[in-house]
Amino acid sequence: MSALLCLVAGAICLYVMLYYGVFRGASCFSSVKLKGKTAIVTGSNTGIGKATALDLAKRGARVILACRDKEKAEAAAFDIRRESGNTQVVFMQLDLSSFKSVRNFSENFLKNEPRLDILINNAGVMGPGRTEEGFGMAFGVNHLGHFLLTNLLLERLQQCGPSRVITVSGLLQRFGNIDFPLLASNKDLVTDQSTWHNFQAYCNSKLCNVLFTRELANRLEGTGVTCYSLHPGVIYTDLCRSMSLWLQLLMIPFAKLFFLDPEGGSQTTLYCALQEGIEPLSGRYFSNCALQQVGAKGRDDAVAKKLWEDCSYTYEVALSSAIF
Repeated sequence: MSALLCLVAGAICLYVMLYYGVFRGASCFSSVKLKGKTAIVTGSNTGIGKATALDLAKRGARVILACRDKEKAEAAAFDIRRESGNTQVVFMQLDLSSFKSVRNFSENFLKNEPRLDILINNAGVMGPGRTEEGFGMAFGVNHLGHFLLTNLLLERLQQCGPSRVITVSGLLQRFGNIDFPLLASNKDLVTDQSTWHNFQAYCNSKLCNVLFTRELANRLEGTGVTCYSLHPGVIYTDLCRSMSLWLQLLMIPFAKLFFLDPEGGSQTTLYCALQEGIEPLSGRYFSNCALQQVGAKGRDDAVAKKLWEDCSYTYEVALSSAIF
């Protein structure tokens, strides 16, 4: 019996050490209030996006839940209003897999909302499929949709400066690659839609997020807009809903023990959105509420610039083709 107790005690100690030493993230302790400010959070009907929106609402911000699913987003807005006591939480429909939807959202927002102080590009997908324009789903939603959205709202952000653009990337950006000829020929950064290629596509899109933030910062230098990318931590959220059932079943026990909950996963996003004094770090990458170094691929200004130019050209071609 004593041996069994020692084994159990050892397992508990190991768990505590792993959880608090490796998996548990830092917290954002900012006391900043946001009365009179407006924030957009994409993909905020669930997971870390919803947790982020709730925190911003508690600080008094007007929060726009920019989501694809109307029913789920309206339910989330109701929950956030009730819990925060802030009635200025509204849903606006946005499908990042559609250029038309991104443009309609932006036009609607600019027509009806006089301010934009914080734009949080949070939404993300992992899985097969193509966007309305034929791009790989992960590249199209996680990067290209947010690229277009940010550019369409950039003038309003500049008018309301100091303002911030926060883009949720992830640790997997270290495994990403940018193959421009492949993107030009396949409208994607992978060649197939197998489980492995879907995973690689997600990694590639997260690298795109880092490079986008870097180039955006270069272009906005000297303005009142600063931008940051981040790793939110290891979190089990609805992002994995498109994984096969057996893979989800394998992940759930481990996720319950070690992964952050949505509130924990929102802390670095909130840090980047709220922390005072980080303006000189615009374009940089954060994790655990602290500045982190990215790999060499994430610091390549030439690749960041080319990615920006190629995405701009893509949108211009779509616009000239009158697809809207």
